[in-house]
Amino acid sequence: MDKEFLKELLKLVNDSSLTKFELKTGDFELKIEKEPPKIVVNENQTEIVEINQKVPQEFKSEKLLPPSEDVETEEEKLHVIKSPLVGTFYRAPAPGAPPFVEEGDIVSPGQVLCIIEALKVMNEIESDVRGRVVKILVENGQPVEYGQPLFLIDTNV
Repeated sequence: MDKEFLKELLKLVNDSSLTKFELKTGDFELKIEKEPPKIVVNENQTEIVEINQKVPQEFKSEKLLPPSEDVETEEEKLHVIKSPLVGTFYRAPAPGAPPFVEEGDIVSPGQVLCIIEALKVMNEIESDVRGRVVKILVENGQPVEYGQPLFLIDTNV
């Protein structure tokens, strides 16, 4: 196997959104697996260290329950609602309609927070906790990535 070919192949795989790559030719076999990128949430801001291009294995056109986590801050415990897929973020069900939620609103589990359009399918993103919406981290009509933080929710209400 040519070293230059291997270098170029490794660069292409590294620069792509692939998380797994296999090549088999004759008695030569190459397998590459990349770790999913991490997202770091700081006290004052959300910082995306790397964008995760991995698409969830289960893609549903129905209601999606976003991945989420709790984040400790000095003042309060905040719950982070993350995007379960890559798409376009919409705060309202239709142009000109009022948004599903505003900062300061109290939400319940199962309440729709936003819509993410992916592949021409409108996916409702629901809250998985009860709490007050502290911060909406994405602007209406903006693209979002898988695992990107969308909402910060204070569960101490």
